[in-house]
Amino acid sequence: MALKRFAFKVFNTDKYARRGQIETSRGNIQTPAFMPVGTQATVKACTINDIKKTGSEIILSNTYHLMIRPGVERIQKAGGLHEFMNCDLPILTDSGGFQVMSLSKLRKIDKEKGAIFNSHIDGKKFCLSPEESIRIQLGLNSDIVMIMDECPKNTKDYELIKNSMELSLDWAERSKKTFGENLHKGLFGIVQGGLFKDLRIASLNGLKKMDFDGYALGGLAVGEKQDEMFKVLDDIKKELPQNKPHYLMGVGTPSDILGAVKRGIDMFDCVLPTRSGRTGLAFTWQGRVNIKNNKYQNDNTPLDKDCNNLALNRYSKNYLNHLFNTNEILGAMILTLHNLNFYQELMCEIRKNIESGTFDEFYNKYIDKL
Repeated sequence: MALKRFAFKVFNTDKYARRGQIETSRGNIQTPAFMPVGTQATVKACTINDIKKTGSEIILSNTYHLMIRPGVERIQKAGGLHEFMNCDLPILTDSGGFQVMSLSKLRKIDKEKGAIFNSHIDGKKFCLSPEESIRIQLGLNSDIVMIMDECPKNTKDYELIKNSMELSLDWAERSKKTFGENLHKGLFGIVQGGLFKDLRIASLNGLKKMDFDGYALGGLAVGEKQDEMFKVLDDIKKELPQNKPHYLMGVGTPSDILGAVKRGIDMFDCVLPTRSGRTGLAFTWQGRVNIKNNKYQNDNTPLDKDCNNLALNRYSKNYLNHLFNTNEILGAMILTLHNLNFYQELMCEIRKNIESGTFDEFYNKYIDKL
């Protein structure tokens, strides 16, 4: 594989919405982009070939989970994460900071040592420092690496968020030093600061001085209302570096994505399309469909008549309703793939409308429908 310098280009803009491209050694990523989540080296209920057929150009995997199971040494011995999971797409790995917050009942944050916590699997004690998080991600051979940050729970406690943001800045500097001069990989800083504009701006300004390859917005999608999230993006959109990709972590619904693209975001990830697919909720161009509902028992129309990819429209609502109500695995597989395909169709249409200068019209048509 020929190594290519990590780069980002913006081709078109429509107000704050941007149409661009991330360049990596494993291929280019058209933006705005949605990354399917492969937490434990797998996008649940899908093969990599199926993921690629949806138009996905990058996936996300998780440092916390892979550190605990199967362990970075085992993956390194297999040749790296791509070889381990038979994936030739670019992979972004998150730092593990969010999972330390959300999964570990017993955890302690130490400025120097990092996050000290017990595994949610067997209670084994771990210490994840900024340096160790970067070393793990480099060991996995990720294409895009995230700095170690502290992601606090949703709170209006200003001092708590301020202290967390300042700690994250300190960890960002340590992360960047450990990352070194890896020109063929991208290192993203993570903007923290909760719902407070001054803290978000202070965090971003501190990160810009360190000069990262991309800038992520963390600490959102943790229970705040959609309009609160959009206000954070409105507060910061003019300050984000225009020559770097902007990534909103852990988001979200189709309307979240539309609203965030409108405010200058280029990259997204979320478990929603896959998790919803496994539980019977489908995203379609006509709106959401709960396929378990009894009204679909005699509905022989396609799940989404406007879906032409992967022959997914050959399956009727009637049949899918039957699969879910008999707990057949095929139902989860079909709906997961359908949802991922829908998300990629949505991103493709977003890109087309930014290119043609019609994004506002597209936004207005679908913001309340999806």
